[in-house]
Amino acid sequence: MNWRKIRLFIKFHWIAILITTLAIIIVISLTIFIYNSVLAWKSSESYFKKAILAQSGITFYTWITVYIISMPLWGLMWMWIMRGGAARFAKLHKKAINAEDIRIHWSDVIGMEEAKQEAMEVVSLVTDRAKLQRIGGKILRGILMIGPPGCGKTYLAKAIATEAGMPFVSMSGSEFVEMFVGVGASRVRKLFKQARQLAYAEGGCIIFLDELDAVGAQRAADRGFGGQTEKNTTLNQLLVEMDGLNEKDYNIVVIGATNAPESFLDLALLRPGRFDRKIYVDLPNLKEREKLFQYYIKEVKYDPSLDISRLARMAVRKTPADIANLIREAALIAVRNKKEQIGMKEISEALDRVEMGIKHKVIFNEEERKKVAYHEAGHAITTYFLQPFKDVFKISIVARGEALGMVVPHPREELHVHTKEELLGNIKSYLGAYVAEKLKFGTTTTGVSEDFRQAMWHAHQMVWRYGMGKSGLVGDYASLETMGSDFGVFRGQKSSFLSEKVKEQLNNETQQILQECLREVEELLKKESGLLDRFAQELLAKEELDYDAIEAIFKECGKTRPSL
Repeated sequence: MNWRKIRLFIKFHWIAILITTLAIIIVISLTIFIYNSVLAWKSSESYFKKAILAQSGITFYTWITVYIISMPLWGLMWMWIMRGGAARFAKLHKKAINAEDIRIHWSDVIGMEEAKQEAMEVVSLVTDRAKLQRIGGKILRGILMIGPPGCGKTYLAKAIATEAGMPFVSMSGSEFVEMFVGVGASRVRKLFKQARQLAYAEGGCIIFLDELDAVGAQRAADRGFGGQTEKNTTLNQLLVEMDGLNEKDYNIVVIGATNAPESFLDLALLRPGRFDRKIYVDLPNLKEREKLFQYYIKEVKYDPSLDISRLARMAVRKTPADIANLIREAALIAVRNKKEQIGMKEISEALDRVEMGIKHKVIFNEEERKKVAYHEAGHAITTYFLQPFKDVFKISIVARGEALGMVVPHPREELHVHTKEELLGNIKSYLGAYVAEKLKFGTTTTGVSEDFRQAMWHAHQMVWRYGMGKSGLVGDYASLETMGSDFGVFRGQKSSFLSEKVKEQLNNETQQILQECLREVEELLKKESGLLDRFAQELLAKEELDYDAIEAIFKECGKTRPSL
């Protein structure tokens, strides 16, 4: 083990070791030389000493002459380095990857069906240029992929290159920008020059620019430090090079990818002839998540009874990268627990670990532990009865992150717009813990702070933004208030477009919604006090309950969920 450490130290510090060794050798050599010279001087005759002094004088004037001649040469060389230094930094060390080496086919592209269809159309246009040219059409020059991180934009670009059979040159937007102004533009020129050579030799080429927003953000005036000028010149050169592809019939397609909003990019990039074809790579839906789980689960040993559809419902708003990471994390947990295959328990624990962090031991006294159990039981029962559009997948009183316990609900189906009833259900669910503590112990704890924050935010949005209050006030008052604040800051004084009377009315309506939801939750938990005790006892005994155990308790108590 010590030898490995020595080898690792040498690997990372070999330059320092080499320089130090050479310095030591030089110092020792000079010391020996000086020592021997002094000894020779003492033992020599007087006439010989005079000869040495004369020789030293000649040597001294010789060195002065050498310095006088060499200094201008050093100055010229330094000027040459400074003028040509940027070119050295602008070198491009990017090698094209052959399509055969990428080996990502359409069958490997999962979880982005709509984007995949768009990409297949792009490939057909690129590979069958003759058909397009017969009707007077022009080949695509730029494709912009937009979507959250981890959704597979790079993966899809590689699939396009594989299916089109073209060389693939990939570069990140941040690789263009350097400390010297002009380096980024030079790298853009070299990149497109390389692509034209590949297109000439191979019949086509695909350039992939990841994190396009790093170089394609909207241009602005430089404030004197040169950084913005470098970005502006790099973007200008990119625009020029993309326009230059139309001068000759180069079969080059530029694919850009970004996680930033489309409005963040410079408008010149998005005009026709540049990145005018857009592919939106969004989060996978329920069916796509099922396919992703089926694809990644094959890479590990798993329990054949694993319910893939339930896994897909648990992974709402998870990207393909998240799902792949979830399976890997579950495999690690299975190994740690000395299991031969992963099951629902391992995947559920992996999901908790990814979202909430690892478990950490918090020592509760018995009274605190009981309060946490009733707190989470209140959440679970309220969610079950008053949020029928959600399933409770897990209840836990094990501390993770900053939470001392948790309830994990997930929507039964993908919802893209939210109704008034759904928002009210969310508020009731958040208030369930507060009511459970109050009913059981006659008091409440500080654990309801985050629940109150969420409940008040939903109620505030309903009244101020969505027109869901009872007074009949219609409009987005939240944005109007923000506009008034911004206007006031601009004028240097506090300002608002809303009168105090309107604000008071909106705030009263917000509190009215909270009070009505609170009364409904109190009625429910008083009625289901036996069920509340049952869940709390199970949590105190087992600490965590999964979906099957939760459903079994409701069934045992003869409870059924209200219909949607």
